[in-house]
Amino acid sequence: MRQFSWLTAGLSVLALVLMVIAYAIYSNIPKEQDPAVAKRTEARIAPVGGVYAGDTGRAAMLAAQEAAAKAAASQVAYGGSTDGKTIYDNLCHSCHTAGVAGAPKLGDKGAWGGRIAQGIATLTKHAIEGYTGPDGNHMPAKGGNPALTDEQVGNTVKWMVDQTK
Repeated sequence: MRQFSWLTAGLSVLALVLMVIAYAIYSNIPKEQDPAVAKRTEARIAPVGGVYAGDTGRAAMLAAQEAAAKAAASQVAYGGSTDGKTIYDNLCHSCHTAGVAGAPKLGDKGAWGGRIAQGIATLTKHAIEGYTGPDGNHMPAKGGNPALTDEQVGNTVKWMVDQTK
């Protein structure tokens, strides 16, 4: 009988341990929720109202962009001077004196000869729009100063070509 009581006590402890393990596993399993309960909860915590301002934010942004474009257009470089030498002295000399990025040096007939042969219209177009040549030389649009007018660029190109002849 003594052995039976030890066996009964051991089985009771084992059963108790198994029940604790089963409860721990069961309590960690996510419970299924009724979809209606979830919808009611979402409806209960949803904001009461919202704000719609229409296109006012977009309209203000477009108006600001338009005003900035008008302000930039009204700022003409070098006081609106159309003198090619003045513009060259203030902007172009930095590259065309040292030959930066393959720029032809002012007065260098060899470097300017092929370019002049293409015509003033082509040179002016490349100066206005920018150009990267097949040999890797690079001319930024309007010499890197977008405030220059096409007339200012054209007069500067003509002045530079006149210095080469």
